[in-house]
Amino acid sequence: MSETREFDVVLFGATGFTGGLTAEYLAAHAPNGCRWAIAGRSREKLVAVRERLAEINPSCADLELLVADVTDRDSLRAVVERARVVVTTVGPYLRYGEPLVGACAEAGVDYLDLTGEPEFVDRMYLAYHELALAKGARIVHAAGFDSIPHDLGVLFTVGQLPDGVPLTVSGYLSLSGTFSAGTYHSAITAFSRLREMAAVAKQRRRAEPRLEGRVVTGVRGRPRYEKDAGAWVLPAPTIDPLVVLRSARALDRYGPGFSYGHYLALRRLPTAAGVVGALGAAVALAQVPLTRQWLLGRMSPGDGPSLERREKAWFRVRFVGEGGGRRVVTEVSGGDPGYGETAKMLGESALCLAFDDVPETAGQVTTAVAMGDALIRRLAREGMTFRVVE
Repeated sequence: MSETREFDVVLFGATGFTGGLTAEYLAAHAPNGCRWAIAGRSREKLVAVRERLAEINPSCADLELLVADVTDRDSLRAVVERARVVVTTVGPYLRYGEPLVGACAEAGVDYLDLTGEPEFVDRMYLAYHELALAKGARIVHAAGFDSIPHDLGVLFTVGQLPDGVPLTVSGYLSLSGTFSAGTYHSAITAFSRLREMAAVAKQRRRAEPRLEGRVVTGVRGRPRYEKDAGAWVLPAPTIDPLVVLRSARALDRYGPGFSYGHYLALRRLPTAAGVVGALGAAVALAQVPLTRQWLLGRMSPGDGPSLERREKAWFRVRFVGEGGGRRVVTEVSGGDPGYGETAKMLGESALCLAFDDVPETAGQVTTAVAMGDALIRRLAREGMTFRVVE
């Protein structure tokens, strides 16, 4: 059914900061014949985006504009039923995301987002995984910097190790960059809901089928100096290790026993201590409504780093994998992690689902499960590096 739909890709959020960068990426990189459109609440704002895109690619002057509100299920249904792949950058997802996930699951349409919110991902699994499975829809969260470099980086690393043996992988993230208001607001919202997040995660664990004959575990780790990273490392309590472990549970290639540890790597000890202190303060302030509102007011919707700052930003994730008597060190790296590379990752994910020969999957799945090597090849062609270091 999806093959006959009007649009290959529909992008929600193009009038926002990250969504605008994703629209620009598609304008520059979508192949000839790709049928895509942008969707949002305000036709006037969509027209302005289309004019900007036409400066990048004149054919975008005829880009279809679809008026829909992410809180209005009827308007979403009307758009989703015209698409093969729906992409959204509209967050915080816990506040705005569910209606679009539900519409895609019901219509059997592939869905992609950028969320780094574990509670949202777990709630969507509980509410829509079975429906998406029955309808043939792939629901793929965290298809940007959260969590493609880590998810695909581990997949790439596992591919360098022997098959059929227990494997251990550690990931060490180094980066330089800043974040937009959307990312910031999502983080503060998550900090304010730690109890709810833990409760929903527990519900999900009860609902998920148990692994048979295989063991997959996360390594908590501890702050320390790590020679493999050449830096002080801190366990990173982000969505990334959760995504990696879900890929490991779904893919037998990760071996009969698999463990993963995820860390932020910082060159200087005082910087590492400062990060711990700042994170602790943000979590504490987010618990109180008055101080939470103060934190949220530090950035306004649509805010983001300048082009000059984005051009100087970079990221690198070093992975150390061991198993079957072999040890391998790999690296995934690229430019501006939160924006330039995130727009690339999300845009290429959409094109990969729309046009590439990818595994037959459905339900809530990770990028490694849904696209795997096909997406690695796409990203490598566009300048992201996947390499074996030693």
